[in-house]
Amino acid sequence: MTHIYNFSAGPAVLPKEVLAQAAAEMLDWHGSGMSVMEMSHRGPEFMSIYKAAERDLRELLAVPDNYKILFMQGGGLSQNALIPLNLLGHKPEGATIDFIHTGSWSDKSIKEARKYANVNVAASSATQVPPQAEWRLTPGAAYLHMCTNETIGGVEYQPDFNDPRFKDLVLVADMSSHILSRRIDVAKYGVIFAGAQKNIGPAGVTIVIIRDDLLGRALPICPSAFDFKLVADNESMYNTPPTYGIYIAGLVFQWLKKQGGVAEMERRAIAKAELLYNALDASDFYETRVAPANRSRMNVPFYLKDESKNEAFLAGAKARGLLQLKGHKSVGGMRASIYNAMPIEGVQALVDYLNEFAGL
Repeated sequence: MTHIYNFSAGPAVLPKEVLAQAAAEMLDWHGSGMSVMEMSHRGPEFMSIYKAAERDLRELLAVPDNYKILFMQGGGLSQNALIPLNLLGHKPEGATIDFIHTGSWSDKSIKEARKYANVNVAASSATQVPPQAEWRLTPGAAYLHMCTNETIGGVEYQPDFNDPRFKDLVLVADMSSHILSRRIDVAKYGVIFAGAQKNIGPAGVTIVIIRDDLLGRALPICPSAFDFKLVADNESMYNTPPTYGIYIAGLVFQWLKKQGGVAEMERRAIAKAELLYNALDASDFYETRVAPANRSRMNVPFYLKDESKNEAFLAGAKARGLLQLKGHKSVGGMRASIYNAMPIEGVQALVDYLNEFAGL
């Protein structure tokens, strides 16, 4: 195999340049005589790494000054608990959280939130986003939670911020699997969070971007190490952070800037997604199940119409260096995750194989 293309949904492919730099710096970071793994998280060497990562991410996403960026542990899934623990302390008991349900990750968020508050599912569909005018939002809800890209089901969307109901709404968005792949207006959101292991770096780091006025609202039962205000006040150093993961994330941010930033990543994402979806749509051998208007640019689930050929398809793909194409166990089929680090050559190689396997 001359080329390996890893379509894993996460932990996912990283830029080769980043991996090469990390390998070169493994034993001695910038003449310090230490690996990043060995550094004190409060020492000047690591603090310079942390400050650069925070600064570059702020630049890439144009994060306003009245937002804090936190580097936390636990993954995106843990934020399903940490968000209500941090945003309900100023609300009376029995507060309601609104949710837009668009798939598996929305479902997990809803189940977790029910431990802390009433939940209203304002809209629900696993294959498309219901029209926003039909969302049954709760007046005075604590916040509205949405997963703007469903990694498993492949539904992606951004809300219409012209909706007058959004004027005073606190919007929480799980952007784990498409952050940094498309331009967003951070100022429209109260909280954005993302597990790193899809489009940022290795598993173990979670990014939280939170508006200043939402800090200090934690429930009394919130553990200190997960209180967003304490984490922010201590520059993510209240407890020992995932230092090596932050270092790799920082290298990815530098790589993204060299590539042209988020605008260039969005251009590439559109081109890769169109290439793959066009091939799937052109064949009677495959099918997709997400409404075209809500198809994810990052996670492309698809199915062989004759599912008895699934194992043969995966074996042939592996023989050609096309890895991790099996769909999530909850939905079956296939899934190609084409994050920022996946080159268009990898998508073209997959398209060539799709056509070959279908006999086209």
